[in-house]
Amino acid sequence: DFFPLSVDFEERLYAAGRIPGSFFRREGRPSTQAILTARLTDRPLRPLFPKGFRNDVQIICTALSADEENPLDILSINAASAALMISDIPWGGPVGAVRVGYIDGEFVINPVFPEMENSLLDLRLAGTKEGILMVEAGANELPEHVILEGMKFGHEAMQPIIDLQMKMQEELGKEKMTFPVALPDEDLVQDMIALTEARMTEIMKSGLDKTARGEALDALKTEALEQLAEKYPAQEKALNAAFEDVEKKVVRRLILEEGIRPDGRDPKTIRPISAAVDILPRTHGSGLFTRGETQVLTIATLGTPREAQTLDNLSPEETKRYIHHYNFPPFSTGETWPMRGPKRREIGHGALAERALEPVIPPQEEFPYTLRLVSEVLSSNGSTSMASVCGSTLSLMDAGVPISAPVAGIAMGLISEGDVTTDEGRYVVLSDIQGMEDHLGDMDFKVAGTEKGITALQMDIKITGLSFELLENALEQAREGRLYILRKMLEAIPEPRKELSSNAPRIITIHIDPEKIGKVIGPGGKMIRRIQTDYDVKIDIDEDGTVYIAGGVGAEKAQSEIEMMTKDVEPGQIYTGKVVRVEPYGAFVEILPGVDGMVHISQLADYRVPKVEDVVQVGDDLMVMVIDVDPNGKIRLSRQAVLEGWTAAEARERDRKNSSRGRSGGRDRDRRSGGRDRRGGHDRRSKPRR
Repeated sequence: DFFPLSVDFEERLYAAGRIPGSFFRREGRPSTQAILTARLTDRPLRPLFPKGFRNDVQIICTALSADEENPLDILSINAASAALMISDIPWGGPVGAVRVGYIDGEFVINPVFPEMENSLLDLRLAGTKEGILMVEAGANELPEHVILEGMKFGHEAMQPIIDLQMKMQEELGKEKMTFPVALPDEDLVQDMIALTEARMTEIMKSGLDKTARGEALDALKTEALEQLAEKYPAQEKALNAAFEDVEKKVVRRLILEEGIRPDGRDPKTIRPISAAVDILPRTHGSGLFTRGETQVLTIATLGTPREAQTLDNLSPEETKRYIHHYNFPPFSTGETWPMRGPKRREIGHGALAERALEPVIPPQEEFPYTLRLVSEVLSSNGSTSMASVCGSTLSLMDAGVPISAPVAGIAMGLISEGDVTTDEGRYVVLSDIQGMEDHLGDMDFKVAGTEKGITALQMDIKITGLSFELLENALEQAREGRLYILRKMLEAIPEPRKELSSNAPRIITIHIDPEKIGKVIGPGGKMIRRIQTDYDVKIDIDEDGTVYIAGGVGAEKAQSEIEMMTKDVEPGQIYTGKVVRVEPYGAFVEILPGVDGMVHISQLADYRVPKVEDVVQVGDDLMVMVIDVDPNGKIRLSRQAVLEGWTAAEARERDRKNSSRGRSGGRDRDRRSGGRDRRGGHDRRSKPRR
């Protein structure tokens, strides 16, 4: 039944007035966002091609101009549909697509990026005049009835888009091409039914697991092909297709008429579940989730802010600190194929699981870590993406990440007969579908969420539309299944661990005056590099003055130095500093990194000092009090005030009496050197890391 349709979305960064950041300064392999947009475009188009049409069809959507306010994904679906409508390619469209936001309790059609920042819902849906074909959504724990109302709102809003395409076809469309349909030999089909249907029904009603059922079906198939090969020579392909048609017919009939699924479950029963955490000894967090014969191991890794992913695409988002990757190796299904990096399906499943957990990830202000989750599919028999959602929750809780609520996912299926966009059709909604039910059924509806509500949706169908009544039933059945799965998961770990994994880095967050960022970085980055080396830490600084210090025991020492370095110097404060220069009239003491002041000779001791060198030498530690800071930043210090126990005011009064030179003092070295370093070069302050 595979139809050779390929859809590509080509990002051109000139569309936003940008040059690609790669070495060659040219677009290369598609970005993750481009792949997701291509998949989103493909899904509502594919079901509407006529059965038996096998011509290669390629659709290429190219972004020629992007204002970085309006998302391009919905535009891509509508453009592809319009192109098919006016072409000579046979197709059952048109399709309309819209995005629905939920802002301040109101639904909004096609919100722009700034509006989406305040939206509790990012619902993308496509459909025909009659019903919904495709749903993709991220939500902030919204209840099912809000999601359903959003679908209805969006379906109504897409009707003008559908009408416009119909008008385009009338005025501009080409005549649709005719194509040969290779129908199977009816006698061959009837012979296959007579030979296999009864025994196949027994196999499907026996409740065998995937492996045993597969072996029984393979044996039946081999026997049937051997018996029919003489009557139908050189028609092995047609015989295989006929066998699969019988398999599909039997499975669907048993579910619709008797409520019996291939593994013996009823429509609502979920396969046996087990969950475990702390599987791997060296990782920051790990969770193993098993549902029937589907098993996924998810590993959580915590990193520093600088390890966030940098994005180079046509969206306004520049970085991403929560990342989920999904790997589907061939051994998970007992097959072999070349491993050449992630396929589009893996990228799509990873993005879905990522979206499901996003609403519960703590904000950077509260938890300043970059998070990377990797889901390794160890065994697959349906719904590995939703198992990845469950594994992600387990691994995050095991790592000690304070997620706001655990998230679980479930895949729903559908077996239907007739037109289910009306009351004339009949259907059965299936909970927790396995691989065979996905392959032979009409719908793959993935729903993820917390106990409170939905966080992600993805729906693909193989028929021409669904009614809202069917969608409502599917959402409610999914909610019941999701809550059951959550309870089973929480038996393994009821809440996030109180402490981070001992293998994870510790990050200290402090805030400094943005005007003093340059002081922390130093000329050419000299100061920040020295701190990182001295204390074995990593330091990131945001433009607003937020400083992230990641490391072990040295992190607190680095924090102390940065706080001292950026601290405002005020009269009355006492410091132990280092003498950095000696002059006949006094000594210059560095009281903070890069900040020094002058102790006049009259303030060096509690007795008369004939010569500065009699009391201090360069390199000596000296406890001093700040007695004055003038408007230009010059700092006046006193050692005598510390020895005598004076206040800053008393020390200033004594200083005025004893000093015949008037005020002369130190200042911040950068100010004192007139913006030049000690070797006469300009202080080229590095910009803060972005």
